[in-house]
Amino acid sequence: MMGLSELDRRLQARLLAGRRVEADRLVLLDATLLAALDGSRPLTSGERAALQASPLTTRRLAVLAQERRAAAGPAAWRGSAGLLRAADSGAPFEALVTDDGAWRLHVVAGRAILQLDPESRLAPGLLRAAQEVRVRDGAGNTVLEGRLDPDGECEGPWPFDDTPARHFARHGGAFTVEPIGR
Repeated sequence: MMGLSELDRRLQARLLAGRRVEADRLVLLDATLLAALDGSRPLTSGERAALQASPLTTRRLAVLAQERRAAAGPAAWRGSAGLLRAADSGAPFEALVTDDGAWRLHVVAGRAILQLDPESRLAPGLLRAAQEVRVRDGAGNTVLEGRLDPDGECEGPWPFDDTPARHFARHGGAFTVEPIGR
């Protein structure tokens, strides 16, 4: 049987957490949920069933997971990836967005501009650290690299002869944003 994709897992989690159950209450202790998150103690089948039956507990698990990610800070970030969303239709290149929504890559007047979403969970730590980043296309070619400015942007010349849409389509239809120096 094929495993669930990341999108399927997110949708399933939202559906479970969004349900309302009369007289719902927290059915698992934070310590149990945290142990499951860090992998030190997997949930038993009964605990998994209780979690799935309690949207309140599912939401608590999501909050604890988000707090863990935030506490990990930028050191835990290893990169973000995205895909070219449509084939080159001749329309002007708009922007590429990473799957996690943290980054947008624009190309304007021959300049590649990478922007960190200020609402992203990554923003506080990466901005504080003035993180150096690199953008690569799907074939591993460097598109842009530099240090984030206080606004969460990094820019440089578009380094290729092809238009951005054509270049990304020819080089794997994908791109990554990764930290430099880690």
